[in-house]
Amino acid sequence: MKETIRKPFAVVTGASQGLGKAFALELAQRQYNVVLVSLPGQDLRQLSIRIKQVYNVQSFFYETDFSADANIRSLTDWLNERFDISILINNAGTGGTRSFEEAHIDYIDNIIQVNVKATVLLTHQLLPNLKRQPQSYILNVSSIAAFSPVGYKTVYPASKAFIHSFSRGLYAELKNTNVFVSVINPGAMATSEEIISRIERQGFLGKLTLLEPAKVAGYSIGRLFKRDTVIMLNPFIWLLSVLLPIWIKLPVMTKIVKRELDEKRVCNGC
Repeated sequence: MKETIRKPFAVVTGASQGLGKAFALELAQRQYNVVLVSLPGQDLRQLSIRIKQVYNVQSFFYETDFSADANIRSLTDWLNERFDISILINNAGTGGTRSFEEAHIDYIDNIIQVNVKATVLLTHQLLPNLKRQPQSYILNVSSIAAFSPVGYKTVYPASKAFIHSFSRGLYAELKNTNVFVSVINPGAMATSEEIISRIERQGFLGKLTLLEPAKVAGYSIGRLFKRDTVIMLNPFIWLLSVLLPIWIKLPVMTKIVKRELDEKRVCNGC
């Protein structure tokens, strides 16, 4: 297989839609071969075929569920056996809005498993492969939520704060190697009418954080190759998150999210 590869591969998780799909298309446009990873049943095969036809690069796909450690290990074994990997984009993630007390244990476990554990295990198992390449990159997708805890989203911001901290620590550990580590902290993505509507219901602040996946992907890949260790997509929102004291932003953000949750409950009761 290596004789047919023009360039090493970029691995993108959560690649079937939203920001992950935008990353895959951006890399293919830049003539990188790609391996697309996502949940089963999300038309990943069709996206892979489209990438090969449109961009004339090699494209493979792997469908799996990160909620099980065994699935993550099977994926990394498959990747290490078949590909030289020069880019790893840990984009797969999950979240939601629920009362912590009322949330099912599986809901909580899934956020931690997909957002935290899968990112760490994938990075750990693919790092020797990345280090074998002349120059490699790891890009982890955190969130603007990493800088502010929020009620009714208690686990999700905490998981993204972990990703931000993990990325910064790994960057320091690998800074004198050929593997460069960066992290992005986007806000909400305009990936569907339902998401756009939900974010707009949060008011002015919600609309201010709404981002276009294609623009985010293009900007982030460009900054990654320029070796930015932290890629901020909305500096104004980041400044608000960092500079506002917790006693102001925590109740404000919690009130916004609770309003969204209450509206959802009312709609479900209609």
